[in-house]
Amino acid sequence: MQAVVFEEHGGPEKLQFKTVPDPVAGPDEVVVRVKACALNHVDLWVLKGGPAYPVQRPHVLGSDVSGIVESTGQRVVITPGLSCFQCAMCKSGHDNLCETYSILGAKFWGGYAEKVKVPARDAIPIPDSLSFEDAAAFPLTFLTAWHMLMTRAGLKRGQQVLIIGASGGIGTAAIQIAKLHGALVLATATSDEKTRQARALGADAVVNSSKESIAHVARAWTQKRGVDIVFEHVGPATWEHSIGSLAPTGTLVTCGATTGPEVKLDLRYVFSRELSILGARMGTRSEFQQIVPLVAQKKLTPQISKTFPLAEARAALEYMDQRQHFGKILVIP
Repeated sequence: MQAVVFEEHGGPEKLQFKTVPDPVAGPDEVVVRVKACALNHVDLWVLKGGPAYPVQRPHVLGSDVSGIVESTGQRVVITPGLSCFQCAMCKSGHDNLCETYSILGAKFWGGYAEKVKVPARDAIPIPDSLSFEDAAAFPLTFLTAWHMLMTRAGLKRGQQVLIIGASGGIGTAAIQIAKLHGALVLATATSDEKTRQARALGADAVVNSSKESIAHVARAWTQKRGVDIVFEHVGPATWEHSIGSLAPTGTLVTCGATTGPEVKLDLRYVFSRELSILGARMGTRSEFQQIVPLVAQKKLTPQISKTFPLAEARAALEYMDQRQHFGKILVIP
């Protein structure tokens, strides 16, 4: 089969489009013929050799995959988080905290290929009404955003939510999930065009963070009270604005550190205002199964920015790295 592999860590220039052996399913595994694969920033982190994602090389990236099970012809979407379902965390319903948890494409070969091998339990059937492109564009981002807002932050109708970095896959997912559950949304992006797109997607208010202070706008939007929830995944570049935007008893929930792992935090501000700071790691299988029908019913709609042929995966990664897109980027075998 054809696949995009890398044998050395570095940037997108390390990717090679070449022929590799077809995967062979073992016990309780299936081979899925890939119909679409979405890009994520984790692809760049794995490629660059981040210590959190050690891989054996050659390696194939790609966490978000839709396709057809070769042995049955079933249309499926693959869960991006792979868990054992045997350890104590899995048995307690926290399979996203599995002792052997891994992300497809970050440990095992992923979807930048014509075929991918996965545990059979991780190939979730999808209806004919759901396109392969939409199926590939939602798993990692919608699952993470759902876990952050619904499970960790406990989003309630009428709450005011600040969504940082609303133009990427996770941000566009967060806008839709928040609006579906009756929240009011203030979305941030780095250009007027992206803020326009965020508003078109349902945001009640927007802020161009390259021109305005996020915290200042958030305070004005809430009549100086502050927001109930901040949806954070950027890290140091936005952290102080995120904390400064919270109302007393407000909650900041974070899943990432795109601009770095360390932030400045005045603990006095946290305890004097009774703020909550919550971490979130992907999401659980039960949450994923709640999301699939909502996407199939068009109640949640993945935003697709651009598609590339699989052979042009290098150009697709370079395009994502430029951060000019709104929504997801896909490669199509």
